[in-house]
Amino acid sequence: MENSGIKAVLFDLDGTLLGNNLDVFLPRYFQAISAHVASMVPPKQFIAHLMRATQIMVANDGRATNQEVFASAFYPLIGRPREEMEPVFTDFYLHAYPALRQHTQCLPEARQAVQAAFERGLDVVIATNPLFPDLAIRQRLEWAGVGDFPYRLVTSYENSRACKPNPLYYRQILESIDREPASALVVGNEAGDMVSAQIGCQTFLVPGAAAVLDPALPAPNYRGTLRDLVQLLRP
Repeated sequence: MENSGIKAVLFDLDGTLLGNNLDVFLPRYFQAISAHVASMVPPKQFIAHLMRATQIMVANDGRATNQEVFASAFYPLIGRPREEMEPVFTDFYLHAYPALRQHTQCLPEARQAVQAAFERGLDVVIATNPLFPDLAIRQRLEWAGVGDFPYRLVTSYENSRACKPNPLYYRQILESIDREPASALVVGNEAGDMVSAQIGCQTFLVPGAAAVLDPALPAPNYRGTLRDLVQLLRP
């Protein structure tokens, strides 16, 4: 990478910097959040409406923030006003969500990789799929042992107007940090990360259980572990 023109590294979070099997994590998340609001919305209805509103958010075409797209779909579905429910969700993320940490794993090499990017003087972005509020994402960064770095940007549903695997998500990040696609290296473990190659980003695939790639996508520029990435980032 010495002469590759890389100016920014965009790190995926779950499955890349944080050991997080979503097949394990998400059912426990749904159970916890539905239990937290059970006195207001029956759990089965709540989960069904949450899933539907999330699907609508994933399809966001940039017309509004993900938070606003989600809210406009979700609160009418559950029949509760936004101003009533949002403090309840904040309470959940502050007091119940932290217990989900036990279902994730801290990867020591994750901190080494992030540190190497900062030592290289690059713009460092946490490019996690912005389906969650910043409050939840910041906690997962802490769980990963990388919560204390001065990131250029951490995507969340408050500050994003698209989701993976929409290439618009990556265009918006690069516009925000004022970098060209060719100067960005996207590090991730699945097709939703590698789709960034469609707009000209360089890509580094960290293979894992989720690394089933679309053959129509450009092949990753690099493949390897986070330790390999550390070696690539070092001058």
